[in-house]
Amino acid sequence: MLLTNLQVKSAKPKEKQYTLADGKGLCLLVLPTGGKYWHFRSKVGGKEVRMSFGTYPEVSLADARERRDEARRQIASGISPADARKAQKAARTESDLNSFEVVAREWFQKFSPMWSASNAEKVQARLEKDLFPWIGQRPIAELKAPELLATLRRIEDRGAVDTAHRVKQNCGQIFRYAIATGRAERDVSSDLKDALGRTRKKHLAALTDPKDVGPLLRAIDDFKGSFVVRSALRLAPLVFVRPGELRQAEWSEFDLEKAEWSIPAHRMKMKESHLVPLSRQAIAILKELQPFSGNSKYLFPSIRTNIRPMSDNTINAALRRIGYTSDEMTGHGFRAMARTILDEVLGFRPDFIEHQLAHAVRDPNGRAYNRTAHLEERKRMMQQWADYLEGLKIGAKVLSFKQDTVYA
Repeated sequence: MLLTNLQVKSAKPKEKQYTLADGKGLCLLVLPTGGKYWHFRSKVGGKEVRMSFGTYPEVSLADARERRDEARRQIASGISPADARKAQKAARTESDLNSFEVVAREWFQKFSPMWSASNAEKVQARLEKDLFPWIGQRPIAELKAPELLATLRRIEDRGAVDTAHRVKQNCGQIFRYAIATGRAERDVSSDLKDALGRTRKKHLAALTDPKDVGPLLRAIDDFKGSFVVRSALRLAPLVFVRPGELRQAEWSEFDLEKAEWSIPAHRMKMKESHLVPLSRQAIAILKELQPFSGNSKYLFPSIRTNIRPMSDNTINAALRRIGYTSDEMTGHGFRAMARTILDEVLGFRPDFIEHQLAHAVRDPNGRAYNRTAHLEERKRMMQQWADYLEGLKIGAKVLSFKQDTVYA
């Protein structure tokens, strides 16, 4: 007689364990503790096979019978159900180890030490917010372009088109890492070219007209906030490095006698060390700043603790305080200001300017210039730039020509 659902449900524990047979090798084992387990017995090649199909009521009578019938089909094909189960478990384990999330976290751990802290935080947030909840558990080798596109479309649908493109770029890096480590065969993100909406190229606000620079410099000198922040504002146009490179500047990187600032590779966007010649005006600012932060690691420590640099929004917030909106001027805008005026007004060679901006500059043979390339010319350029800014600040009438600048 086959078991009924009522019999299974009503089976009571006894002093000793006992079984209720359902037929074809399936039985219900009832323990003295009240637990009920589905067991299956059969033979493969003359050897007895015993398997557990789980507990009741988590596994119903119907479910247990399905598992028994599947096991009997495997036996009829000469396959051991126990061996098949072990293989399935191993496959699931391998699949879990090669999930998109596991590979992505491994990729992040390997490469993020070479990024800036702020960039690493942004990439990690994108992975955990926009990717892992949707495709994190999927085996990376099984992911297809439509599935990835659906995930990116969720980002795009909330209006974050730029973020969707950045996430797609990160996915491409993760897939290529998976290919290199033998866990995927191709980068499916490459199939999504032109599948997302177009991004709008944003140009960071900057003042590039000399007549607007003088008032800005005077407003900086009149800044009423922290002396440390005011010093950072005053130094920014003289060195025109990236905002992150400025705010994380360390006293150990400066040689005031040589008038040089040597920024280590790990803090540079291009991961190559960079040398910044310091003008007389920059040296004066640094010497004024030393009594305030010279005992700290950083030139511009946080207002809360001197073991961390000021926040990445400090310069922009200070510019807002002196009356410049985000559409007029940003901390990054000092770079565009220098690039434009050094070229179009002071007439310096573009490769000198690009090298000082720490952009990728190559010689005619395609080789990257080293950090001391054209150092003497760049020293003269930086001093002339500082003198030019000083002239604008004091309100001298500036007659601008391509090859010469005359102060009247």
